[in-house]
Amino acid sequence: MVQVIKYGTKKNPRSLEDDWLTITSKYLGKVHQRRKTWLTVGITSVSRQGQGGLLDTLASLYHAASVDEQRQITVLVLLAESDNTWLRKTVLHISSLYSSQILTGQLLLIHAPSSAYPAVANNQKELSLAQMYSKQNVDHAFLMSFATELSTYFLLIEDDVFCAPNFVTHIRSKVINRKPHAWVLLEFSNMGFLGKLFHSKDLPLLARFLLLFHQERPLEWLILHFRTLLAQQNPIFCRPFLFYHRLSHTTFENKTSSAQENGPCGPDALPGAVFTDMRLSGVHSPQEAYSLDESFFWTYNVSTGNYLTVIVNHPVNLERVQVRTGSIMDGKYILEKGQVEVGYHPEGMPPNCTSFTLLGHLVQGQMDQIILKSTGFQVSCVKLAVNANQAGALMIRHVYLWAAECLT
Repeated sequence: MVQVIKYGTKKNPRSLEDDWLTITSKYLGKVHQRRKTWLTVGITSVSRQGQGGLLDTLASLYHAASVDEQRQITVLVLLAESDNTWLRKTVLHISSLYSSQILTGQLLLIHAPSSAYPAVANNQKELSLAQMYSKQNVDHAFLMSFATELSTYFLLIEDDVFCAPNFVTHIRSKVINRKPHAWVLLEFSNMGFLGKLFHSKDLPLLARFLLLFHQERPLEWLILHFRTLLAQQNPIFCRPFLFYHRLSHTTFENKTSSAQENGPCGPDALPGAVFTDMRLSGVHSPQEAYSLDESFFWTYNVSTGNYLTVIVNHPVNLERVQVRTGSIMDGKYILEKGQVEVGYHPEGMPPNCTSFTLLGHLVQGQMDQIILKSTGFQVSCVKLAVNANQAGALMIRHVYLWAAECLT
């Protein structure tokens, strides 16, 4: 469903709120005749040069949700862009890929024209920082106003993310486990406003709050302040996290900078597979430790001799290997005792290298090693090995590889 809602420019926040209550009630009548779902996933999207973030996010979302989970959710996308060419192209592309979801009401596309916003420059490059987060707040106020009656819960994500497999089931489990304790906000990511879960009944109040202070603070600050106003003083983080940004996301510098430190050349996306004998949590797969985004592998209760091995499709001359474990926020969940080895001459099925050379030991859960040319010649395997039993959770954030051609 694509709704183009038009109404005049309003500079007063209260006028914006009044108009939106009228507009959304007018257009939501038909929408709310559909079956109410358990969860609405809300996304706002704008055009990005050379990026297809929204399409990739929708692909990840529907791939991560089982058929049964898809019946429990409504995906609501606000196309928050005034460029008619981008709008037309995006709507046509989404309609061609997800026609069945649109026809059944599982996917809703909405758009508010530029006249719906406080007067600012049309070109985003000309916007001040305050104007940019003002627009973002207004975008999300509209998104939440529209989502109020669609479902019982509302999940806010962004248009440049990966979703963990079966995320709906994991969220439902966390919600059930919270009963009978009251909550306002559950957080399934520790990045900005990504992965925030609300009760849909709170959305009208939150939308009004965003409109009232749309020029004052960025969205993530307003959301956290709203939480405290409704008497939830402390954050409730639900681990393992289920949503994570792609590497190109410019707001979050930690992973991007670590991937490109010590030079302009980032790690190589060498085709390969990941094998492990560590426990699987059912949320983050081992392959996610070998990707150039903010995903990770989540496991627990590892034992001496456990391993995670990356096997590249073709032998490669390596010049650098970087392994990161643990949370970038608080340093928890590191591999306390482990080592990294490079291997050669894979055999068998599944394949495994027949010989290995020790590259180095982890120090506080991390290793970043430049490799001698003789050691890095025609490498097929990079193995992270556990050197001591370790109870509790373990997060393997990434295994990054640099080919010799990149650094020479």
